[in-house]
Amino acid sequence: MTPSTGVFVVQAHERIVFGQPAGETVADEAVRHAARRVFLVTNRSLAHLDDGPVQRVVKALGMRHAGTFAAMSAHSRCEDVVAAANMARNAGADLLVAIGGGSVIDGTKAALLCLWHNLDTIKQLTGLAGSPHDADMPVAHAVRAIAVPTTFSAAEFTSAAAVNDEATRTKHVLSHRLFAPQSVVLDPEATLPTPLQLLLATGMRAIDHAVETYCSLAANPVTEMFSMQGLKLLAQALPAIVDDPHDLATRLQAQLGMWQAVAPVAAGVSVGASHGIGYVLGGSYGVPHGETSCVLLPAVLRWNAEVNAVRQRELARAVGAPNEDLPAFIARLVENLGLPRSLDDLGIRGNDLDDIAIRALVYPAVAANPRSIHSEADVRRILETAR
Repeated sequence: MTPSTGVFVVQAHERIVFGQPAGETVADEAVRHAARRVFLVTNRSLAHLDDGPVQRVVKALGMRHAGTFAAMSAHSRCEDVVAAANMARNAGADLLVAIGGGSVIDGTKAALLCLWHNLDTIKQLTGLAGSPHDADMPVAHAVRAIAVPTTFSAAEFTSAAAVNDEATRTKHVLSHRLFAPQSVVLDPEATLPTPLQLLLATGMRAIDHAVETYCSLAANPVTEMFSMQGLKLLAQALPAIVDDPHDLATRLQAQLGMWQAVAPVAAGVSVGASHGIGYVLGGSYGVPHGETSCVLLPAVLRWNAEVNAVRQRELARAVGAPNEDLPAFIARLVENLGLPRSLDDLGIRGNDLDDIAIRALVYPAVAANPRSIHSEADVRRILETAR
């Protein structure tokens, strides 16, 4: 037997705290990090609650709370990132706390980059996108972050941040190992204010992480274990959340599942065309990423079945569907969760497909797809399946 080889990239987290209240935990972590000026980044809906995770964190921080940026929008718009960084800089922040879903957390990561390098314009920020040196660029006395996720998008477990330049309708990816939050706080109660459809859609995004990393050409025995277990937990938990939306134990199970599902991504395993084409639907057409996964993952799996049918059957057996092909299982799960099932459901029309196909080919995730995608016509075939 030939021994397996591989690389598992370890992120720069220090602690993952799960099942404990966000307010007290963030305050304890701030003390542990010796932070005196703690600045929060969130969105308007969470900031306007009477008693949600933001309010509980502010109360627990007391005098350490230095301010809040409460306007991070969907898809982490570059202008919001720069505004958050400028406000945090003016507040003398020595620790950021991201409270929200993937857009808030990615936006906070990008704001860190602005703080580290004194960036205060969109042009400066996007100029670093894709730079070959940014992932390991040394940073002296780097301000770090804590993340309190309110969805299952799992942005808190990676060292990459996707930000959207609305002027060019382009999603840019920034990366640095210190983007990974020092501490992640998985409090299931923090997910309660999130609208159920949004929460479930981000759960499907986590399933997309699990499936595409298990089927990835870069998968290895260690990452396969995380992918499969994450899928099992999520496939059980998401329907259970629909049945009882207030069951915190089930929500925590989903949080643990999304943590395991994204671990291979964080470890360096490439995802595929569901993610890659999804970046176009999100960045250029404003579709939430969870909903892109609902629609694209079954279509991409059908495209890929020519080269990885065995891998797909392994996952189908793992979720208790040995007699059902994986795309059908995923599509049925999406339907049972009441989520969008087609490009038409997302408002994507036939005359959009050529533009989507052109834009998709530039993304590394499309190039890394298990079955090669050579042309715009190949992307279009996948899109037609998703209609």
